[in-house]
Amino acid sequence: MNFVAVRGRLTRTFAVFLSISALLAGCALPDKPARPVMYDFGPGAQSAAAATRQAPLATLALAEIEASGPLDSSAVLYRLAYADAQQLRPYAQARWSMPPPQLLRQRLRESLGQRRVVLNIDELASLGRSEGVHPLTLRIELEEFSQIFESPERSAGLVRLRATLVDSLPTGDRLLAQRSVVAQRPAPTPDAPGGVRALTAAADAAVEEITQWLQQVR
Repeated sequence: MNFVAVRGRLTRTFAVFLSISALLAGCALPDKPARPVMYDFGPGAQSAAAATRQAPLATLALAEIEASGPLDSSAVLYRLAYADAQQLRPYAQARWSMPPPQLLRQRLRESLGQRRVVLNIDELASLGRSEGVHPLTLRIELEEFSQIFESPERSAGLVRLRATLVDSLPTGDRLLAQRSVVAQRPAPTPDAPGGVRALTAAADAAVEEITQWLQQVR
């Protein structure tokens, strides 16, 4: 047999072997884990122009919203009320872009800011020293923010919080008013996207209730 022919046949055989080896190696590699889908509350209502025609309200300081444990993480949480309502479970492939207390505070500030100046706590201290202005402070404690499954097919987004209006004095906070808010909205689908939509709607309802309450007390 011709040496060149033998060499060519060996080269082709080796190439086929390499191709098969590469294919098998590719099949053996684990798939890349899918990145979690990121969610927020969306752009919100576009009604600022209409609100500005109303008389402005008193300046208000908005503290950071308090939460503990899993509620202060970026996990999208749910409960199986029909199995174990005491256990909070995170969706594996869904995350909030920020922890819910931050998303909720952002939404609340946007709503309150349509008719009043809203300050951070550090801005409140600076303003008081420079201008002698003494706005009241709104404190929020987030107690529940999860998708509740009554059955495998039916669920709702539940938001529960406590709002406290205080007068921050050098001697401490003086309680002026307090309100518990519970908002629940049905989820369109029994999954993470449905839970996110339900929780966003419930958060918007809670924000609206707080906004209306503050207009009555201050």
